[in-house]
Amino acid sequence: MKTETMQLYELKAEIIQAAAHPLRLAVIDFLAGGEQCVCDIASHLGAKRSNVSRHLSMMVRAGVLESRKDGLKMMYSLKTPCIVNFLDCVEQALRERIQSQSSLLESE
Repeated sequence: MKTETMQLYELKAEIIQAAAHPLRLAVIDFLAGGEQCVCDIASHLGAKRSNVSRHLSMMVRAGVLESRKDGLKMMYSLKTPCIVNFLDCVEQALRERIQSQSSLLESE
């Protein structure tokens, strides 16, 4: 495989890894509704602000989120809202897996 192609796969994996945590998935889902400050994100998730800030920073570095200062508040939004489509696809795959497992149990 060409090295450029492998580099592209590595960059794709970096973005997927940036979302690969339950709290980060919840952040993406929450930010699908629009820009929010870190205080509101932490409150919505019921998590400590310092913990949420660490996850947000990682997602900003990976290019999943973007941030801006608004007075004393840090505001976050999805840099590429299409990531929600990917997560919808993951949810559909999960539904199909559950359906398949349920069908197996019914046939026994």
